[in-house]
Amino acid sequence: MNPTKMNRRLFLRNTSLAAAAVTVAGPKILAASPMAGKNNLPRWKGFNLLDLFSPTPPRNPGSNKTTEDDLKWMSDWGFDFVRIPMAYPRYLSFDRSRDITKDEMLNFDPKILEEIDQLIFMAHKYKLHVSLNLHRGPGYCINAGFHEPFNLWKDKEAQDAFNAHWSMWAERYRNISTEKLSFDLLNEPAYIEDMNDQFAQKGPVPGEIYRKVAEGASAVIRKATRDRLIVVDGNSGGSNIIPELTDLNLAQSCRAYYPHYVSHYQASWVWKDPSQAPMPVWPGTIDGKQFGRAQLEEFYKPWIGLVEKGVGVHCGEGGCYNKTPHPVFLAWFGDILDILTQHKIGYALWNFRGDFGILDSGRKDIEYTDWYGHKLDSKLLELLKKY
Repeated sequence: MNPTKMNRRLFLRNTSLAAAAVTVAGPKILAASPMAGKNNLPRWKGFNLLDLFSPTPPRNPGSNKTTEDDLKWMSDWGFDFVRIPMAYPRYLSFDRSRDITKDEMLNFDPKILEEIDQLIFMAHKYKLHVSLNLHRGPGYCINAGFHEPFNLWKDKEAQDAFNAHWSMWAERYRNISTEKLSFDLLNEPAYIEDMNDQFAQKGPVPGEIYRKVAEGASAVIRKATRDRLIVVDGNSGGSNIIPELTDLNLAQSCRAYYPHYVSHYQASWVWKDPSQAPMPVWPGTIDGKQFGRAQLEEFYKPWIGLVEKGVGVHCGEGGCYNKTPHPVFLAWFGDILDILTQHKIGYALWNFRGDFGILDSGRKDIEYTDWYGHKLDSKLLELLKKY
């Protein structure tokens, strides 16, 4: 039955039964294996594509839209990976003049689903592995900006809807091989009481709750494709490993944003008053704290430990907002890429074109190279190609 036409309660009931009936273990695929000391994920390198990052359609239909040229250039430059962080409301049909209701959570819009199909197929044309991610899942997002009717970590209705979304995606792409397509369950989990407060206090999701959510979604996914590669993002917004999930045959995804003083200097969604953000340096002292290569190695030590235990690890997001001085950015990111590469951990820059990207980043302190009408950050591209 086509989930775009299925009754909401019936679909939720069916996916809940599937989650209860199907093991999430699956065969020992790339996510985890006894090969301790070797990263069991390929060292994919690439970018996040922000076509569906916003929960609302862009006013300009071309805004953030990935072009075939984008994907061709990525491939020509030696990259082999794209991650697509999606906000679930973007591919639903509902009255956007008011808040979404729980009963509208499965109103999938066939037109938008087909656009996502085309983006995936176009990426595959250029031999790019695609990681499909819910940046905003029913009841949770690390960012505010859309009113959630429930809380993924506390409400069964939200968890049922989350599973139903992944069931739909799993069924839709059941015939695409896991070598070409993986699923990244949820972007940067953190425990937030008020999902609609941008500056609400964020903490780690209790391990048993994260495990329950991951098990439910993994079960419905592997009901459709038993060997599907599934990735879970690190706890506390992507920073921390999740030991409670290491036995579930799931890969884990870290971040390349530490410390935020460097990566998110003057970012309005991080700083209540961006003008008060301390000036970043690398290495050196920022806001009274010492930062350098040694601190980065300590930060990634638990992630390297996962690799040594046979759990696949990838860095699903990283990079630097365009306000950070360019030499500081390159020095800091060079250290991060060197550490990750030593342990065969791949990475994805937050975007390709835009504030964190290699094209049209809007920086004021560099000379760009003209690239078919775009502004190319050649120094950043050369750094990425080095690793």
